[in-house]
Amino acid sequence: MFCTIRKYSYTPTRLCILNSLSYRELGGQKMSVEVQRKLTVLGYPGVGKTSLTTCFVENRSLDAYHPTIENMFHTTIHFQNAHFVTDIVDTAGMDEYSNFSQAASVGVHGYILVYSIGSRISFDTIKRINMKLVAMLGCDPPRVLVGSMCDLENLRQVGKEEGQLLARQWECPFVESSAKDNDNITEVFTYLIKEIERDSGLLEVSRESACIIL
Repeated sequence: MFCTIRKYSYTPTRLCILNSLSYRELGGQKMSVEVQRKLTVLGYPGVGKTSLTTCFVENRSLDAYHPTIENMFHTTIHFQNAHFVTDIVDTAGMDEYSNFSQAASVGVHGYILVYSIGSRISFDTIKRINMKLVAMLGCDPPRVLVGSMCDLENLRQVGKEEGQLLARQWECPFVESSAKDNDNITEVFTYLIKEIERDSGLLEVSRESACIIL
């Protein structure tokens, strides 16, 4: 895994700020890059948004479902030569009539859109949430589509090929994941970071990542 909660400390001789990236240099040689990023997790109630985020940040699963009002997680994601100091907004469950909170929409760099493979209504709702998101932003944001709870195969209502097709329409990565089994949890955040940094030059990212299907 490339994620850890451990914070890094530096003693740089020079700090250069460029397009929200902090290039820390020592003797003219780039040593590391520290970047502030904010992610938001969206989806219908009960699809496992909090479980997904908790599994990633705290490396543990939740035993029971408790409706979320809105939580903020903090972690540092270490990937390639960059350290992404990341805030993750875990939103309350949304339906087609819900509005985006200020915390979930202001200053956000990328979105994780989650539905449960065992809930047809959550799949239909995530389409509407995405439509509202694009309308609010006026463009297609960096995002990843996630079919959660893939450990519940016997309760599946949404075929994997349906998620794949929707992700192709959105031109974004698609992942089926399970917080219970810690399956493809890291990949969700890896792909979103790649989507966010696609045009920044910070990471070695190709257009092929937009077609990733898991």
